[in-house]
This record gives sequence, structure tokens and C-alpha cells, in this order.
Amino acid sequence: MSINRDGTWYYQGGPIGRVELVKLFATVLQRDEEGGHWLVTPAEMARIDVEDAAFVVVEVTRGHDETGARPDEEGDHAAKTGVIRMRTNIDQWVELDENHSLRVEENPKTGEPSPYIALDRGLEARLNRASFYQLVDWAEEITAPDSPDTVLGVYSHGRFFKIGTVENDEA
Repeated sequence: MSINRDGTWYYQGGPIGRVELVKLFATVLQRDEEGGHWLVTPAEMARIDVEDAAFVVVEVTRGHDETGARPDEEGDHAAKTGVIRMRTNIDQWVELDENHSLRVEENPKTGEPSPYIALDRGLEARLNRASFYQLVDWAEEITAPDSPDTVLGVYSHGRFFKIGTVENDEA
């Protein structure tokens, strides 16, 4: 079995067409400390090849948290108390929070970002381009401590998640 970069699951070289079957396999998928992916059942373990991340984020939404503040309201409190939710290609919803953090890798040759959200069982989901651009649209700039750079990021559950750095021109 394998999962390619776009989140398509394959068995014996052909794509698994039944999303219900993919969702079932996803319930027993986990990643070990070395980054290997495994299907683990009480009876057996089987390695699965994953090209990038096991899942792809296909939608992001932003809403209010338990304080009732909406992120589109005026004021600093509203922005910092909003909640960002992400839906994966298998219809799993996850909130961006301290247990499901954001990580952005940058291609050293092209500078292109590859954003990921941490899931349970050591798994990750890569954000598709539209989802990442939505985060960028919501992003705020803050001054980075101990650095001349400005950090770009989003707030969810009152926590700031960095998505990039804006280099300041001091010339």
C-alpha cells in the first residue's frame, strides 16, 4: 500500500476508489518516531509507503471560541480568540491548537513553502495551496523577539502559529 503526495491511497499499484475503505484504513494508520507509516491492527502490522504526508487539508474555516468573540470583529481580543479548523481529504476535522500545531517547511532551492498540521498518532496533513493561501489571507504580522524580522502567522485558540517571515529592509 502507498499514499501519494495528493493524498490518493493505492493498493497493488491501483488507487483505492472507495473512500469508506480509505477512512477505515486511516483509523489504524500511525507514524513511528523514525517517520515510517504503519497500518496497525491487533493481529498485524504492515508498512505503508507515504510520499509526503498521509492526508491533505482541503478546507479551512475560522470561527469563534467559547468566549463568543468572532475573529472578524474589531479588536485584538477577537483575533486572538478565534479558532481555525481544517478538514482533510477524508473529512476529518481538526482544530489548530497546542496539540495540532502548524509546521511550514521551505524548499531551499525554490523558497516554496510546504505547510503541515500535526494530527493524532504522529500523523500529519499537508495543506493544499488554497488552504494555505486562506491562512495567509488571515495572517497577522508581529515583531519577532530577538530578530530584526517580522513574523507572519495566525492565531487559533489564543496561540500564535508562525507561517513565515517577512524580511525588513533596513537600508
